[in-house]
Amino acid sequence: MGNIGIMGGTFDPIHNGHLMLGEQAYKEYQLDEVWFMPSGHPPHKKNQKITDPDIRLTMTQLAIEGKTGLVCSDFEVRRNGSTYTAQTLRLLREAYPQHQYFFIIGADSLYEIENWYEPDQVLSQAVILAARREYEDAHLSMEQQIAYLDTRYKADIRILHCKEMDISSAMLRERIAGGLSVSEYVPPKVLTYIKDQGLYQEKDKA
Repeated sequence: MGNIGIMGGTFDPIHNGHLMLGEQAYKEYQLDEVWFMPSGHPPHKKNQKITDPDIRLTMTQLAIEGKTGLVCSDFEVRRNGSTYTAQTLRLLREAYPQHQYFFIIGADSLYEIENWYEPDQVLSQAVILAARREYEDAHLSMEQQIAYLDTRYKADIRILHCKEMDISSAMLRERIAGGLSVSEYVPPKVLTYIKDQGLYQEKDKA
């Protein structure tokens, strides 16, 4: 049996903030591995233009190359249709029942998780590792939100002590489209790949 962290996301593109979260979870909770899992067809982004899954998978592979404990997984990319977290965790537990799963999220997701598809299933199938960071719409402290979710769903939620990094994939796409440097935010191999493929040259329409 292994303790496996799941770091999901669109990763469009993957950046140093994603890596920092995964590495902190790996070290702080002594996980055996952290699986970086690009989403195939995220249902909450149906109206947005999203880069081809295989390209996002390649960027993820390049980003974690040589990093101890970090693994790139195509588990969601291989699936057809919308990829919901509740379904992914259920399928992971069926495919690899020997593991315990730790789902890594930011504070924003902790506050919004009840709006997800089958939140009770997400919260019951994995330990939640939530990174502490500012969330403008928070009406409860992070500890109060954790206590609320624990009471309502019997969830196992633990705080991930990670320094804040003010960075988002949307910001990076905007900077690249505007001809600005993103070298301080993106691993060098990913940056080279983005340039070679001519990615994110147009500003997001959505």
